[in-house]
Amino acid sequence: MSLKNRILAINPGATSTKIAAYEDEVLLFKQTVEHSGQDLEGFSKVFDQYQYRLDLVLEALKEENVNLDTLAAVVGRGGLLKPLAGGTYRVNEKMLEDLKKAERGEHASNLGAVMAANLAEKLNIPAFIVDPVSVDEMEPVARISGLADIERISLSHALNMKAVARKVAAAIGKKYEDVNLVVVHLGTGVSVTPHKKGKMIDVNNAKAEGPFSPDRCGGLPADQLVKLCFSGKYTYDELKEMLISKGGLYSYFGTKDAREVEAMAAGGDQQANIVLDALAYQVSKEIGAMAAVLEGDVDRIVLTGGIAYSKRIVEAITRRVKFIAPIEVVPGEEELESLAFGALRVISGEEEAAAYY
Repeated sequence: MSLKNRILAINPGATSTKIAAYEDEVLLFKQTVEHSGQDLEGFSKVFDQYQYRLDLVLEALKEENVNLDTLAAVVGRGGLLKPLAGGTYRVNEKMLEDLKKAERGEHASNLGAVMAANLAEKLNIPAFIVDPVSVDEMEPVARISGLADIERISLSHALNMKAVARKVAAAIGKKYEDVNLVVVHLGTGVSVTPHKKGKMIDVNNAKAEGPFSPDRCGGLPADQLVKLCFSGKYTYDELKEMLISKGGLYSYFGTKDAREVEAMAAGGDQQANIVLDALAYQVSKEIGAMAAVLEGDVDRIVLTGGIAYSKRIVEAITRRVKFIAPIEVVPGEEELESLAFGALRVISGEEEAAAYY
């Protein structure tokens, strides 16, 4: 493939906006623009940050001497859209409208498509998103919760997990669509999902189910949670914050950094040792559950995300699940690369862009 498809990738996060330029699969540059709490406190909604972040991106591109006229496409991280199948989507007005409404929640990733569309429109080139967190390929049986009023939903680290799944499949000489994998994203949230022949057929909603994480509670005993909700100790907003940003490691140790908790454990803190073991224990149980979804036909178990750098946690998980399938560890998350490569698959003709309705 000739080096001519230059793609700009934009990944808005809670406290930063990451950008990178690729020429086909070759990284040209990568930069992280940090946003302090003071910078963002003046915006009542995430969508209000749009122009502020876009201006900083344009400034960074200017500093890197990036000629925007050389771009073939712009791709942004997909946000909390309606449920949709995995793949690369062309940004359209309906998508932008849904992101602005933010009916499925406020999140910095909602800005990705908007920023990409703004730049692309001026350059008369396409704008895309790739595998947003709302990717939903769950089978009907996986949606049943056990209470008719509640349906299980799919929200996960789909972008990184699908990208890593493709890499692992290629490494064993197969296509993503031909393998069965259990992929685990170990990050701020923990997502565990069975990939069956190119589709994520189940997943624990990383905000509400499954293992706890650095700042999320994961699945909790329902009766005790209901009792806490009606105890009068906390408001609705306080409880919601506890569940999704002040739970997990933070609730025990006041830090969201797993490395700090590991340091406590290494220093003899017995509670830190137990809680870290519990994290690996819960992740292992979820892997076992998802292996059952695949009826034991698992080509590889894949561990990815920032916490996959932890030798202690990876070894603890591996001890418990290695009987199921060989383990592949792909630490970190290359979301910018995943975005760029998703766009590249479309503009190179390998894949057709999906339409958002």
